[in-house]
Amino acid sequence: MKYERGHRSKNVEDARGEAPPKVSKGVKVGGGAAALLAIVALIAKAAGVNIPGLDSLSSGGGGGGGTPAQSSQNAGPPKGQQGPDPDAELFDFINYVVDDIQPTFTRVFAKSGKTYRDAKLKVFREAVDTGCGLSSAAIGPFYCPPDEKAYIDLSFYKQLRADLGAPGDFAQAYVIAHEFGHHCQNVLGIDDMVRRETARDKSRENDLSVRTELQADCLAGVWAHSTAQRKLIESGDIEESLTAAAAIGDDRLQKMAGKPVRPETFSHGSSAQRVKWFRRGFEQGTLEACDTFAARDL
Repeated sequence: MKYERGHRSKNVEDARGEAPPKVSKGVKVGGGAAALLAIVALIAKAAGVNIPGLDSLSSGGGGGGGTPAQSSQNAGPPKGQQGPDPDAELFDFINYVVDDIQPTFTRVFAKSGKTYRDAKLKVFREAVDTGCGLSSAAIGPFYCPPDEKAYIDLSFYKQLRADLGAPGDFAQAYVIAHEFGHHCQNVLGIDDMVRRETARDKSRENDLSVRTELQADCLAGVWAHSTAQRKLIESGDIEESLTAAAAIGDDRLQKMAGKPVRPETFSHGSSAQRVKWFRRGFEQGTLEACDTFAARDL
């Protein structure tokens, strides 16, 4: 993907230099979390299967806190780090991606007569205190509706590449776009609707969760549609995002853990479903294309 190096976004907070809070085993996850690595790790643990690199669910006691987040506009190497930032290029990239995703959703919302509001992305290391509670990097990237922030530890991308077989910068961008897709759902009131329906009928919890995640995939595809229209993507970029979507399907994760595939336990959708809905958003480029809740066939 073509992007502007050295770009800094007012909507990216760099908290990598903060002292990480201690997180207990009962890690809290923000609403709509794409807890990809945690799913693999927990399923694998239950199955007695060791998947290298995915045994990092941390333990510890008590609470904790850190110093205020750095604004990425003035960020150099993370606070307290000696020498150059090893993730400098990646940090440039995600700053640019955030500032491309949000104007895109502003335009897409406006075409449907709706108003988008910006969210923030907070980059952290190991653990972070959020509006949804304390969270560990082991759960993967996630979005927290109460504080309207997406969160990511950049080490997730190494796991995505090495353990889940999804390399490439557009795969990285897809992850961020998916989390901002969850923010779109929050703005549209879909999060509240899902909570109400889940409270009313607990038997629908998994189905509603899958529909929520697939809609976020579709919205990530809507952003990708815009990048194609503006000729920002390069050969192989869309294939990278489709590979990432397929890599994190519930059926694939269950197979990786040596478990039988059980669709009734899915929370994010199968590989085929995730690819289908990302592709649908990419091909149509509208909010209306992403109504997974009205779809009979996911």
